[in-house]
Amino acid sequence: MPITPALLPKLIQSIADTIVKNADEVTALDQAIGDGDHVFNLQRGLTALVDQSAELANLDWGSAWQKIGMTLMTTIGGASGSLYGTLFIAMNKATLDKTLTREIFADVFAQGVEAVKKRGRANAGEKTMLDVYIPVADYLKTVDAAADLTKVLKQIACVAKEGVESTRDMVATKGRASFLGERSKGHIDAGAKTGQLMICALVDVLLDDLARPPSATPA
Repeated sequence: MPITPALLPKLIQSIADTIVKNADEVTALDQAIGDGDHVFNLQRGLTALVDQSAELANLDWGSAWQKIGMTLMTTIGGASGSLYGTLFIAMNKATLDKTLTREIFADVFAQGVEAVKKRGRANAGEKTMLDVYIPVADYLKTVDAAADLTKVLKQIACVAKEGVESTRDMVATKGRASFLGERSKGHIDAGAKTGQLMICALVDVLLDDLARPPSATPA
């Protein structure tokens, strides 16, 4: 059964709830090597998306991603707002005139991540959110069209968790943390952590949706 934007309200609420649940942990990570305001700024964007979720559910995927990107860019502010806005706006552009299949989504997400790399002038290994998003994008490109979706989703969560843990021993070269140099080692990056939390929240909702009998799944 195809996943449609009708599921967006549940996906967005799950992400918002997950960030609230883990806010203290992420703030502590951010205070150790960053500005300490990452969660606060992210929650502003998520609150705006929760308010718009019913409207988003009635859009096609491309239009929904465009609206999500613009909302995050204007409500989160700062580097995170710009990067997340870029991710979703680029995904919209990559979706134009395409029917969203599993293979197409892998390409669309990869193009979104590539746009974030260019916007942030960053790459994997620099202790940022990209240390989660790049491995996930790379994994999606390797998935066979016939692969079991439940197994794929569970592996996405594993890849995201491995990605965030990998930032612990990295030296930050971007943002406030870069000023600490070698002292940034030993700390998980807060932006990577929220990226992992959000991806895992999405996975949980999608796994739950897949497990529902067809008659119990919303149209």
